[in-house]
Amino acid sequence: MSDAVVAMSAPIAIAILIAFLIALGVVRAAIAYAHRRGMFDQPGQRRSHKIPTPRGGGIGIVVSVLLTVPICLLYAPAAWPLHIVITLLVAFVLVAWIGWWDDHRSLPALPRFGVQILAAALLSASLLLHGPSWLWLPLLVLAGAWSINLHNFMDGIDGLLAQQGIFVAGGLGIVGWLAGQAALAGASACVAAACLGFWCYNRAPARIFMGDVGSGSVGLLLFALTAMLWRVNWLLLWPALILSSAFVTDATLTLLTRIVGGRRWYTAHREHLYQWIVRRGHTHAVATAWYGGWNLLVAAPLAALAWEMPGMGLVACIVTYVIAAVVWLSAKRRMIQRDRYKVRYVRT
Repeated sequence: MSDAVVAMSAPIAIAILIAFLIALGVVRAAIAYAHRRGMFDQPGQRRSHKIPTPRGGGIGIVVSVLLTVPICLLYAPAAWPLHIVITLLVAFVLVAWIGWWDDHRSLPALPRFGVQILAAALLSASLLLHGPSWLWLPLLVLAGAWSINLHNFMDGIDGLLAQQGIFVAGGLGIVGWLAGQAALAGASACVAAACLGFWCYNRAPARIFMGDVGSGSVGLLLFALTAMLWRVNWLLLWPALILSSAFVTDATLTLLTRIVGGRRWYTAHREHLYQWIVRRGHTHAVATAWYGGWNLLVAAPLAALAWEMPGMGLVACIVTYVIAAVVWLSAKRRMIQRDRYKVRYVRT
């Protein structure tokens, strides 16, 4: 390894370690805070846990990211413009703030969604300034808002969202590093490290849940990192999207089937695939392992293929999502059919 690479990677490695340690310490403090404030998620028919569990641990990810990601983006090689970094921080704080408020006192959906749209719009506009065409703005805002919400929807069992954050952010960091974007790679790695610090307390059996402060923030961050790679080179979008295929497929197909089925798609439910795995009697650890297996055995190799063969990136991305949809439909149908013999399938 050359001296130049060492000199470039050493500060990033330190930032990654600091991100992990900050998240670890803040989440530990958040457990005590949640106990004092009575911030507990109670078990219920539409929830997958069986004992009251503190929430709001995602604040550890938020604090860690705020203290490490801007430094990487501004001072590592291939640094990002100041206006993008500032806008990213503003959008991130907005989403974290509304989520933290909701964790303390349940808010109506409209103000939460309004703040999420505002955050996605601000970030998208900053990425398009002096960059790609403004015609991309509506699609970017929609993608940002959906990423925030789908990661909130997928935060329903121990360790799942934290594991996904580690995998996707880590993968985006590798893509960024290979593309010569050290600053973006470092920022992505810090996000992964923060998720790892939280995971230490959230893995089954969870000592604390992420809460809206964390799930929405992670969703925004993964959207931001993906969009930033796209801004560097649009061909990098395909491996980035492949890395997120597990969550995007489950959340999107679940929402569509609820809409088509005429159910109240905007209310809480237990119809995601990971929830059905738990409903069939498997542990949270087993359900999380299903998604980890997909990430390592399918998403990672196909993302690597999309990187190695940029001209085949779109094809690899389409193939990934087709396979994911087939697996999702097959597994879901099998679990629903087998469940009907034991427990009545409640449509909500």
